[in-house]
Amino acid sequence: MGNPFATPFPAPFGLPPFADIADEHYRPAFLDGMAEHLREVAEVTANPAEATVDNTLLPLERAGQLLSRVATVFFNKSSADSTDFTNALEEEIAPLLAAHSDAIRLNPALFARVASLYERRNDLRLDAETRYLVERYFTEFSQAGAGLDARSKAALTSYNLRLSTLTTRFEKNLLADTNDRAVVVDDIAELDGLGAGEISAAAQAAEERGLAGKYLITLVLPTGHPFLSSLTNRALRERIMTASRSRGIHGGDNDNRQLVLEITRLRAERAALLGFANHAALVTADETARTPEAVDTMLRTLAPAAARNARIEQADLQQQVGDAFALEAWDWAFYTEKVRKARYDVDTAEMRPYFEAERVLRDGVFFAAARLYGVSFTERPDLVAYHPDVRVFEVRDEDGSIVGLYTLDLYTRDSKRGGAWMNSLVSQSTLLGHPVIVTNNLNVPKPAAGQPTLLSYDEVTTLFHEFGHALHGLFARVTFPKFAGTNVFRDFVEFPSQVNEMWMLWPEVLANYAVHFETGEVMPQEIVEKLQASASFNEGFATSEYLTAALLDQAWHTIARDTEITDVAAFEAAALADFGLDNPAVPPRYSSTYFAHTFSGGYDAGYYSYIWSEVLDADTVEWFSDNGGLTRANGDRFRTRVLGVGGSVNPLEAFRDFRGRDAAIDPLLIRRGLTG
Repeated sequence: MGNPFATPFPAPFGLPPFADIADEHYRPAFLDGMAEHLREVAEVTANPAEATVDNTLLPLERAGQLLSRVATVFFNKSSADSTDFTNALEEEIAPLLAAHSDAIRLNPALFARVASLYERRNDLRLDAETRYLVERYFTEFSQAGAGLDARSKAALTSYNLRLSTLTTRFEKNLLADTNDRAVVVDDIAELDGLGAGEISAAAQAAEERGLAGKYLITLVLPTGHPFLSSLTNRALRERIMTASRSRGIHGGDNDNRQLVLEITRLRAERAALLGFANHAALVTADETARTPEAVDTMLRTLAPAAARNARIEQADLQQQVGDAFALEAWDWAFYTEKVRKARYDVDTAEMRPYFEAERVLRDGVFFAAARLYGVSFTERPDLVAYHPDVRVFEVRDEDGSIVGLYTLDLYTRDSKRGGAWMNSLVSQSTLLGHPVIVTNNLNVPKPAAGQPTLLSYDEVTTLFHEFGHALHGLFARVTFPKFAGTNVFRDFVEFPSQVNEMWMLWPEVLANYAVHFETGEVMPQEIVEKLQASASFNEGFATSEYLTAALLDQAWHTIARDTEITDVAAFEAAALADFGLDNPAVPPRYSSTYFAHTFSGGYDAGYYSYIWSEVLDADTVEWFSDNGGLTRANGDRFRTRVLGVGGSVNPLEAFRDFRGRDAAIDPLLIRRGLTG
């Protein structure tokens, strides 16, 4: 048997043959894939004929298939089911891939052909998608440094090599430290306030670590933890919060502080080399925001109202606490639920029995998609995924035609990085004849065998959110691989996923899935109404803790190349104070040393995109509400004009085509209680 990556995957839909892939296959496939890709590029540049789409861009779009196959499978595994082997290989391969990318994008002969096409684009009678392909190649090559002289290119390559190593190391350190900082509980009495399923999951996690008879509270990626809203033991809440905030700052092999300083310094130096004032200017130049000043203006518009509302909320919580102690960060979620209960008679912890995972998935997430888009989901247990916990579903359109495969990896494990995300295992492309396979990853604690998986309110929201990304990947129908699926501007990519969250509480959808797992009782309408009445409750905190992370990301990436920073904590404190968000009771959603989005996850200088996209999202939710909500006509419009175009048109043009105008910010301000 040869290397499974050597030829296109024969399984249905091009599903990778995971059962046949062994560790020894990855490295040679990477090396062979890079070599093959460079040969294919050399064939393009060796062509003496004038550059055309057919002899330049189409061969580039077809090139690199072996490398694409192995990279897609490997990086999916390294993020969702890492091992000592994948960690070591990723550190070895990351700089090689960075150098490989530079060898193509900094190739002067190739750039000359791309530039020639760009200069003649008005005379080539190109269709809209092909013209946009020409424009995107020129923009991406230019921004990558293709127009630099040889000396500057050499310096740029050294920056890229070093950064690839540092960001990979940051991610590995964070995973290791997140596992190391998990909180061990000896006495079940300390877990008072948790449900039976949560206690079962903690016992199961401890058992898997060889801690039989104990309970293990594994950390999540954000600063806060779902258990903080329920645990009555204040000392345990403090232990969890302290463990979460200590990641990457306590010395030793997993300390990320020096990595943060070096990564941001190198990014600033690279930006200057490319002609930009800072890394944020480099990044936003090719996003819808266009400038870091536009981002700063938005964040500063929202910050004062968010901080004001958080202070009002804090006073309310302190009233609940009384004079016993001053409210701390680890108290916020717990007393928020008490105030919510007192003011709105809503207890989100009591909703958990209505959110059994299978019902949420099939009768909520899938049901909403079926009503909107006419798609159906059939589980395919015969198709083998990359881990036993991963489930595979076949997706079909209403006419029976195949849309693609959807895979779900729900549960947390020590080998999976924190957070939740969507990946494409195969990206659709008419040019290559590729189908589509997308996967969602969450980090829900897995209960013991036989116990139901009961989701928290936030976990249900996350599942709907990530499925919005999945639908974007499934529905995009484009000619060129460059535009496949969610390959849109970073500050637009969150828009479809945020829109999909609206169906979680849509009456028709909620009534179909929110059923008590024991009694079969549908969640009472009065609970739903109270939940809706409290929709903007605690939004001061929610907006503030998000904005603090977004502004930290911007602060790190608006430094100039000659800025000297030696103290991560001091830099963070100054940045928060600058925006008036330096409230110790409302810590950032992510502090720098565990801010995976910005230091290893591709959202560097782009974490603002969640709130930036939410402007479009809130305006779109208003449109759906005004036009009949959950209907096929509405779904088809959104699918055709936004999801279906992938990255083949400018995303703001796609939004205007759907909405009929540019987005208004008022719906966002109302949603987050930031008016007045």
